[in-house]
Order: sequence, then C-alpha cells, then structure tokens
Amino acid sequence: MSHFRVRDAAALLGVSDDTVRRLIEHDALPATKDDAGRMVIDGAALAAYARERASRPPDVLSGATSARNQFVGLVTAVTCDRVMAEVVLQCGPFTVVSLMSTRSVERLDLRPGVLAVAVVKATTVIIDTPTTP
Repeated sequence: MSHFRVRDAAALLGVSDDTVRRLIEHDALPATKDDAGRMVIDGAALAAYARERASRPPDVLSGATSARNQFVGLVTAVTCDRVMAEVVLQCGPFTVVSLMSTRSVERLDLRPGVLAVAVVKATTVIIDTPTTP
C-alpha cells in the first residue's frame, strides 16, 4: 500500500504542508504514523481527496507548449479487462486518462493511490512510476 508523507501530499495537492496538517487535524484526510513516527497519508485516500476536489482548469485560447509534457499525479481509477485497461490520474487540477494493456498495468502495479507520471507525446499517454532509491 502506498503512503505519502505530509510534504509529499502537500506537493501533490498543490497546497502547503500546514494545510495538509490542518486537513488531517479536521479529519478531512485520514493519517497514521509510519515506523519512524512520521505522519503519513494513505495513497488511496489522498487520491480520493484529490479527485473529489479537482477543479477544471480555465480555458486557454493559446499558449506555448513543448513537444513532450509530463504530469505527476495519483492514480485514481484503474479499469481492466483481459487485454486492455484504462488508468485515470489526478494531476493537480487535471485528470489524465491512459489506455494501455492490462499486462502493463500489472507490471507497473498501477492501482488507486499510487504515484505515477503521465508522459504525453502527441495523442499518446504513457504512464511511468518513479523509481525509489
């Protein structure tokens, strides 16, 4: 199961560490302590919180973009059949959806609450998971 420290949860939500601590204090985000005694938030709960409070970005008529874009976010939903899967990420205020093989979902261990990176090139969305040291 994925857990996120307060500072990492804050970065993923786009808020301050103090805001996350207040959310925990007011029971808006469930938290526990890890083996080192640090406050951690369950990844699935964090994903649900992010998805419930996501707002649509304003429409932009024009702007500069790069050929390659990466969006860090939390997996909020995974729907699989025998061959194909749909993976939904909440990346700040953006929802990114990727279609991939079920085998890829299993290999990357994608499930709600997992941290992932959507790499967008043209009309293809590739999901990467960060390596842990």
